[in-house]
Amino acid sequence: MASISFRKAQRWYPGSDTPAVPGLDLEIEDGEFMVLVGPSGCGKSTSLRMLAGLEEVDDGQIFIGDREVTKVPPKDRDIAMVFQNYALYPHMTVAENMAFALKMAKVPKAEQDLRVKEAASILGLEEYLDRKPKALSGGQRQRVAMGRAIVRNPQVFCMDEPLSNLDAKMRVQTRTDIARLQRDLGVTTVYVTHDQVEAMTMGDRVAVMMLGEIQQVDTPLRLYDKPANLFVAGFIGSPQMNLMEGVAVDGVVRLGGYTVPVDAAASARMEGNVTVGVRPENWRVVTAEQGGLPVNVTVVEELGADGYAYGTSDVEGTPANVIVRVSGRDTVRKGDVLHVTTDPQHVHVFDTETGVRLSE
Repeated sequence: MASISFRKAQRWYPGSDTPAVPGLDLEIEDGEFMVLVGPSGCGKSTSLRMLAGLEEVDDGQIFIGDREVTKVPPKDRDIAMVFQNYALYPHMTVAENMAFALKMAKVPKAEQDLRVKEAASILGLEEYLDRKPKALSGGQRQRVAMGRAIVRNPQVFCMDEPLSNLDAKMRVQTRTDIARLQRDLGVTTVYVTHDQVEAMTMGDRVAVMMLGEIQQVDTPLRLYDKPANLFVAGFIGSPQMNLMEGVAVDGVVRLGGYTVPVDAAASARMEGNVTVGVRPENWRVVTAEQGGLPVNVTVVEELGADGYAYGTSDVEGTPANVIVRVSGRDTVRKGDVLHVTTDPQHVHVFDTETGVRLSE
């Protein structure tokens, strides 16, 4: 097992005016499950491929443990890669696919068989070892790809959006399997996804990326509770945080005629234009007489235990859609007007121009 260190690692693509990754600094601990997450084109897959040796590092360094691997060929980095498209050989059985890398490394046949059986037992693939990939479901194929990585006993797993080709139910099951497997094996893992729910549910820590740069690295709950800037606040959370532009006046934020309560730390730092954020679950529904932000409900998503009311407000500064979590048993309907408020500890305040967090 080994730690991983990116030290100002940079990647330029030929013909590009700007680097895909301008200078990545990231420390990943031994045995950690690190998730790189961000929108398409943010540099997360490029960063992973630099670690695996599939992309050149134009400047900076990458270390695995104490060993610099910046210029080391991929085959000599002791890394196992799991791809989005499984990359299985269709003419080989499951057992042959899993043993292929060992065969190329001239590992004795008896040891190949032993390692394949051990991996198949871990992944629940024992009964499929003699089948071809075409006879397997998408989730089973992805487990075979995982098995091929496991048998190599690598120092590092690199996973590039491995669940993207699965349906929603299988994706949930397989991400649970991968997280459990990583914890059982204790192998340092770098996992790339654009799905922030995947990132939140799987990673020990999550690195949120935009335009090749890391915006915040933290535990999933810290990212959710204390986003460092407006980008992280808007990206992490499903449904996303309500972000509303207002003006700081005498220690409070004004959205038109509505006042948003904020914590003391933000109150002392606010000046001019600010953006406040409220998670859908942190709104409280109040009566019209109690005041509150009026929300004209346009859509209600009923999810059983709870639901989400989507609406608009004619109060200046509110976004196109205001999202409010409601009880699944509340009788909220399209066309209703909800009045909502919140508490200071649930309000996130950001500088509108710089995006920097002002709250504690």
